[in-house]
Amino acid sequence: MRYDSDNIFAKILRGEIPSFKVYEDDKTLCFMDIMPRVPGHCLVIPKTSCVNILDATPAQLSACMETVNKVANGAMKAFDADGITLQQFSEAAGGQEVFHLHFHILPRHEGQKVGPHGVMGDMDEIKANGEKLTAALG
Repeated sequence: MRYDSDNIFAKILRGEIPSFKVYEDDKTLCFMDIMPRVPGHCLVIPKTSCVNILDATPAQLSACMETVNKVANGAMKAFDADGITLQQFSEAAGGQEVFHLHFHILPRHEGQKVGPHGVMGDMDEIKANGEKLTAALG
């Protein structure tokens, strides 16, 4: 699959679509998922173009994993989580919907079920959770 520079995450990277940014460095961006399955659900993406894990370079994957590690540890603290679910979907058959490499970080609590897929969250709550996560990373 060819990379589409008009995908929603590319637009977020260019500042064409607003997002609740949590963390950013020169290679990656982390922002809140607007359809969260649990409080604190966020996404980590590379700032460079790639469709998914199948065409990502080792450098893109390494940069993303470094940020995933940092944010996952922050999420454990910010949400007093018992664990983390990390998800990455590649290709439509694998569940991918936005064709820019991304990793889902979901802070989890013992016995907690994840919410339904594709349900828009409350923007004030998402913003507050993003601020909570950003503070924990500081």
